[in-house]
Amino acid sequence: MSRQVRLGVNVLASGRHDAAWKVLPDAATLSTDIDAFVRIAKTAERGKIDALFLADGPGGLVEESFTRPWRALEPVAMLSALSQQTSHIGLVATTSTIFGHPYAVARQIASLDHISKGRAAWNIITSQTPVALAAYGLEQGFGQEERYQRADEFAEIVTGLWSSVPQDAVVADQERNVFVDASRTRPIDVQGTHFRSRGSLSATVGPQGRPVIFQAGQSEDSKAFGAKWADALFTGQRTIEGGRKFFADVKSLARANGRDPSQLLVMPGLFPILGGTEEEALQRKADLDAGLDIAFLHVELAQIFALTPDDLPLDEVLPFDLIAEREAHVPIAARWPRKQILSEAIPSGWTARQAALSNIIGGHRMIVGTPEQVAANIIEWIDTDAADGFNLNIDVFTEGLERIVDGLIPVLQKAGRFRTEYEGTTLRDHLGLSPYVDPRGLADLRTGTRN
Repeated sequence: MSRQVRLGVNVLASGRHDAAWKVLPDAATLSTDIDAFVRIAKTAERGKIDALFLADGPGGLVEESFTRPWRALEPVAMLSALSQQTSHIGLVATTSTIFGHPYAVARQIASLDHISKGRAAWNIITSQTPVALAAYGLEQGFGQEERYQRADEFAEIVTGLWSSVPQDAVVADQERNVFVDASRTRPIDVQGTHFRSRGSLSATVGPQGRPVIFQAGQSEDSKAFGAKWADALFTGQRTIEGGRKFFADVKSLARANGRDPSQLLVMPGLFPILGGTEEEALQRKADLDAGLDIAFLHVELAQIFALTPDDLPLDEVLPFDLIAEREAHVPIAARWPRKQILSEAIPSGWTARQAALSNIIGGHRMIVGTPEQVAANIIEWIDTDAADGFNLNIDVFTEGLERIVDGLIPVLQKAGRFRTEYEGTTLRDHLGLSPYVDPRGLADLRTGTRN
């Protein structure tokens, strides 16, 4: 049987295109309008999509906030509301391992899993922006090695707490006056360098055994961390060759951790712009691009290459030799986007304008075409081991998502590559993940059946 395509939707208030808000009514209220997010959730569920992915970054107003609708609402709170308006679609909440305490995150995600009847996921990030550091009163961030040490301890505590009160520990024995049998609980005692936690969570194990874990990133440290802890990786590959290498690397790392590589899904970001014909799709992109601040993007592109805008005439081919000469001067944060942009720009001979309009802010691969063209591209990535699925970025909500649901997904369904109905009720079911096996001795945390 051909591998099924896994699809999530990356949820933003207006859409991934930075000018999306300019074609929408009531744009000023979008970031906090729960009704708008409910429409997105219901549309995605109508398409039988696996999950809603709510990216987030701690801290207040970021640079993006001053030029477009931003991520304003706390993810778990928003997804809890959306869980009551949907019945199947998964709900992925992003929280950081840099700020706060793992007990609070464990309780938040476990609560969402119960509230949604088994549809919750935790997306782990380790980012530490200046805005976030300032919001939490920190003068400086942590080095790369320390960040991932903190993340490892954080994940150990969160996952341990999730397993600490199996469902069979709640015996509700009236005769003995015992509600929770202490002998059946699995309290943790983690005394780490960065975090400490002892005891049990207040919530029992949820309907899917353990919430699904996503992890975002593509560095070597990120890949190693994801291969140890995650069920699915949200990454940023822009070429199929890069996708295949990343896919092979993380599957190998999963195997080295004693895991079944099929239980670690690779889901790169993908930004499709659809039209009934290729010409219509290209015109849709051009119309949206007309609302962009090209001068701002020109500056951003120059900074990624450690150059000035004068070095990059907009309608001339990128000066690849000069870009190569400046590689040593590229800031650390710009190295990955630089590599990804060049992976497409060099073989295609892009001009600076083409590069600037290639989603350099969102970062993920853009594909413009008909549903059939996009479906063929998705299937090629799946069938050549470049991905297990994709986290879709939508150009304009909800109209762009409707094009996905009513155009792209039927093509994938006709090819036998995407469900026509949800196969189960939990996110773990949707993603084809096996029931979680606790290494401490529980075979199935949902039922309490012991090894």
